[in-house]
Amino acid sequence: MRALRILLVLVVVVGGLFVAVDRVAVHFAEAEAEDRITISGGSAGSTEISIKGFPFLTQLAGSRLDQVDVRLSGMSTSAAGRAIRVSEVRAQLHDVKLGSGYRSATAARATGTALVSYEDLTAAASEGVVVEYGGNGKAKVTGTVELLGRPISRSVLSTVTRTDGHTIKVRADEVPGEGLPGVEDLVRSRTDFEGEIDGLPQGLELRKVTVTEKGVEIEVAGSDVSLTG
Repeated sequence: MRALRILLVLVVVVGGLFVAVDRVAVHFAEAEAEDRITISGGSAGSTEISIKGFPFLTQLAGSRLDQVDVRLSGMSTSAAGRAIRVSEVRAQLHDVKLGSGYRSATAARATGTALVSYEDLTAAASEGVVVEYGGNGKAKVTGTVELLGRPISRSVLSTVTRTDGHTIKVRADEVPGEGLPGVEDLVRSRTDFEGEIDGLPQGLELRKVTVTEKGVEIEVAGSDVSLTG
């Protein structure tokens, strides 16, 4: 009986040590990944990574992780043209395969959300145009046009939609004075625009767009999603 008690104590101690070592290893791996992982075609101001599943060491030995939660913020890209910067991406990567030297990761599938701030939407619009929250799921777009030699400022409520897996479109629901010839086209030339979303990890695509007080929230999903370093 005494031998059995000693054996049980040893099992508990060894098990506790394994758990402690495993948790230390996962925290170290998360910190290393945050320093190494970047976005293809761009970079993030900050990266937060949380590796899920237990035990981690067994997953690491197989170079495959069950789930990795990623938060990317302050992203910038080198894309040309009218691009819309992403303020933040929160993604859950599933069945993540690690590359050589653990410097890359590719997820079999991923879901998450991306946030585009009104500041970044304004930056993507025409010069002098301001985009704000308009309430009731609409964006408020304010711009100035010249009519009969006089500058006229107008604000419109606009709907934000997804046109494809990488592009969103901002279009006014109604234009004040649109009954006058040429006025609607003139106003829309300032307030309507579309742009490609930049900063998403390769493989993620836009699925659903919702206008909120914080900005435009976009549901994203994809397969073979890549984070490379």
